[in-house]
Amino acid sequence: MFGNRNDAAMKLAAALSQYRGQNPLILAIPRGAVPMAKIVADELGGSFDVVLVRKLRAPYQPELAIGSVDESGWVYISPHAGSSGASKDYIESEKNTQLETIRKRRSQYTPIRPPIDPAGRIVIVIDDGLATGATMISALHSLRARNPAKLICAVPVAPPDTLKKVQSMADEVVCLLSPDYFMAVGQFYMDFAQVEDDEVIEILRHSAAKA
Repeated sequence: MFGNRNDAAMKLAAALSQYRGQNPLILAIPRGAVPMAKIVADELGGSFDVVLVRKLRAPYQPELAIGSVDESGWVYISPHAGSSGASKDYIESEKNTQLETIRKRRSQYTPIRPPIDPAGRIVIVIDDGLATGATMISALHSLRARNPAKLICAVPVAPPDTLKKVQSMADEVVCLLSPDYFMAVGQFYMDFAQVEDDEVIEILRHSAAKA
């Protein structure tokens, strides 16, 4: 159990301490992981940025991910997508909706600079936890194509079956808790308040000003 995202971030930073001084690139999956990744980057002496991916929502169950899409438009479809009632037309429409959200977030989050290039860098992708792992899979796929020296998935909590899915996508997976009984990421935080766009923008703006 974690007190809040800051607590989880400090514990993740401790688990990743071997990368301190190696100028790692710490990438957050917005929005929840943004304050966490900033803490990890500060603790490890690395660079900080975001990787933009979005889950594809199940019909009538928007909290359930049936897949994900990355900034390039590449789509991951979960094995259970068919049983959710998602047709090909629905998935195409949902992909386009989420790509538009990604485009809007890119213009909001990093309006005056391109994303930091991960090529040749130790890249650590942070999320506040994994449920289906769909967004992390898209993030790792997107980054692998850009030739990092090492690609690491780092999360406070994820169920064992999800960890198995992401292990093949990363060179290393760091996960602090992997309980068999898993209902939602939020059950492992005492405080799991939503992170808003304004907070994300402020963290990124402050980080850019220090760079």
